[in-house]
Amino acid sequence: MTDKESRFPPGTTCVGKYDFPGRAPHDLPFRKGDSLIIIKVSKDPNWYKARHSNGTEGMIPYNYVMEKSNSSHISNPSPVPPTPCSRDESAVMEKRGVVKLHTMPWFHGDITRADSEALLTPPKDGLFLVRESQAHKGNYTLCVSYKGKVEFYQIEKDSRQWVSADGEEYFENLVKLVEHYQKDADGLVCRLRHSVEKKGAHDIVVSLEEFKNKGWAIPRADLDMKSTLGKGEFGEVWLGEYRGNKVAIKMLKEIKSRQATQQFLAEASVMTTLSHTNLVGLIGVSLDESPIYLVTEFMGKGALEQYLRTRGRSVITKQNQIDFARNVCNGMVYLESKNFVHRDLASRNVLLSDELVAKVSDFGLAREGVTRSDSQKLPVKWTAPEALKENKFSNKSDVWSFGIFLWELYSYGRVPYPRVPANDIMQFVERGYRMDPPDGCPPVIYQIMKDCWQADPNARPNFTRIMKSLEKEVPPS
Repeated sequence: MTDKESRFPPGTTCVGKYDFPGRAPHDLPFRKGDSLIIIKVSKDPNWYKARHSNGTEGMIPYNYVMEKSNSSHISNPSPVPPTPCSRDESAVMEKRGVVKLHTMPWFHGDITRADSEALLTPPKDGLFLVRESQAHKGNYTLCVSYKGKVEFYQIEKDSRQWVSADGEEYFENLVKLVEHYQKDADGLVCRLRHSVEKKGAHDIVVSLEEFKNKGWAIPRADLDMKSTLGKGEFGEVWLGEYRGNKVAIKMLKEIKSRQATQQFLAEASVMTTLSHTNLVGLIGVSLDESPIYLVTEFMGKGALEQYLRTRGRSVITKQNQIDFARNVCNGMVYLESKNFVHRDLASRNVLLSDELVAKVSDFGLAREGVTRSDSQKLPVKWTAPEALKENKFSNKSDVWSFGIFLWELYSYGRVPYPRVPANDIMQFVERGYRMDPPDGCPPVIYQIMKDCWQADPNARPNFTRIMKSLEKEVPPS
């Protein structure tokens, strides 16, 4: 692609060669034949800022438009539009930053005073941990070793849920409080120097202020709630409108616990780091009122699981199936490249746009790591044996789940392992049992499933290799 081919100077009038539904809030949707004026070339020369003839503005991919003087060539374009050219992520995210997850290795949860004293033995000045308060439920206790004894500081909360160890200076969360006293004793017996790390999975915290500082906060007044779409793990999901566009709004219905709130925000935090055409995109988080809202792009056809079950063979074509498989695999290739492990890949967590583009959603369990808390329930029928047995999560455990997803896809939404009780699945799989191919499943697709279900994770293909296999598969006409 030459510079001349890829760039239209500002002011050029272009015509859409294909329908472009848009994939992110800053995109400009248009249809084939629509007139668009180029405003400027972005940092990524493959994308332009443009103005539609109806006055709306946004980003468009170069390979979906052509100069108006050449528009006579759009009468018979290729029947399948190209994939919108990948864009420079720095250009996409130039106005918004990544919201990081912070771990709390020093937080030990609900342990007793005696347990905390034992953990701080042998004593060492500045050795510390934080636990839940037994005397004041909902608050915390900072335990610090100094001169052979353990000092206890009650951490209280204010009306905003900010925390303080002295009732004077308040911090947004425990991480901010600990970081402060690691730098300066500021009234404590000594500065916090060494933490006692909790064994197993560590709790996490996400800063509300960071969502605001990184440009992800959406004023509540800018959201128009329309109707409920369903209920999720944390509350309800609504159809809404934001700046004239349909959006999906996940509502944290009740703040039942700090852990529930943080897990809800963790999903939003993960989504700030991701930008791909086959992942459901985050638009923002509404924090200025209670409850908290997580706002994502709206996927008009809903969950793939329900789409498969309600349409079936009479509507869903072989081409649809291979397209859905490629879409999901493409999203997982991206996650794999980012070292993210989804850990709950299934057709229920894949959403469809009005244009039947499949996108992976629900990043509530995704982390840049492989641990999980024991309280998180795992979907047994979709989870790899090593993840169920040894808590070992990786991209290869996601590959196992992708094999189960393919089985769902080609069985039109049937529940995996039919006639096998959930409690027996682990035993069956360890003995070598693997599901038979669904009726009408192409041999190539079933081979991919079996490759995904290798007992040894290292023997399973990665998503890039699976994608190459899927690209070779041509469904019968």
